Amino acid sequence: MVLNAVVIGTGLWGKNHARVYASLNNVNLYGVVDQDETRAKEIGKFYQTTYYTNVDEILQNPEIDIISICTPTETHADIATMALKMGKNVLVEKPMTNTLVEAKTLIHLAKENKDKLTVDFVERFNPAVQEALKHIKQGTIGDVILANTRRVSRRPLRIGDVGVVKDLAIHDIDIIAHLFPNSPETIYATCGSIVHKFEDYANINIRYKGNRNAFIETNWLTPSVKRDLTITGTEGVITVQYRTQQITIENDEQLIRPYLPTQEPLRNELAAFVDCILNDTEPVVTGTDGLKALTIAEAALESSRTGKTVNYADFLNRY
Repeated sequence: MVLNAVVIGTGLWGKNHARVYASLNNVNLYGVVDQDETRAKEIGKFYQTTYYTNVDEILQNPEIDIISICTPTETHADIATMALKMGKNVLVEKPMTNTLVEAKTLIHLAKENKDKLTVDFVERFNPAVQEALKHIKQGTIGDVILANTRRVSRRPLRIGDVGVVKDLAIHDIDIIAHLFPNSPETIYATCGSIVHKFEDYANINIRYKGNRNAFIETNWLTPSVKRDLTITGTEGVITVQYRTQQITIENDEQLIRPYLPTQEPLRNELAAFVDCILNDTEPVVTGTDGLKALTIAEAALESSRTGKTVNYADFLNRY
């Protein structure tokens, strides 16, 4: 069976979605959509597919199976809502939506219409992250106690409608939520803006039950790009380099660096989403995962605004 996929939004990331869908054996890139007709036409011509400027036209087409939403955050909820109501399977860029209420609505709609809903947390499909999670599950480093992440770079080429917490740090928030499956106890963050409308740097401390802790450093101010994760357990340490897809595992007896064939995380992600549709299984990243990451991000932003530690349970109760 071949699924028809459409990419809405043909900017920097949407172009990559179109490229990957066009390369998958069990997917037909049915079309691309963008308000900018010149850009839509260019991408459509390159991949020899139909281009559109009207979102409604494509969402009402009964032949479409998959919608990738790669548009500004403020548009995610409206487009995804229409797509789910029309029976489409939806992949939505991170952050999932602009508000927690919108995210919950999408989860409800997907369940009600029996559609697949996933969020574009591409680092989950990074071979180095998957290898780290495998070793953690095997108990190689004992119980996970600490996690430290750094995701920094120079200011983006485009200034979006969210700041660095929801644009960059949310990737690490999702990974940490996966490492520590229980809900946080408290969240404390300091954020600020130097050259952007929204916050362009943030340090986020997430505390979990049992004195377990995660720290996220993120900014759009660092001249070079750095993406790394250190996971400390009771019996060892795992270090992940996101960009090079390298991993180091160290304990009292040895230090090993497993060889991992380089893979494109986005290709892994889209292929996994297609497989879950074809096999009627749950997506690797669920709408609930997207909601959880967005909730932690919102709690961090509130902590920064108020200068106070946020009790996560109390924060949840307000929403």
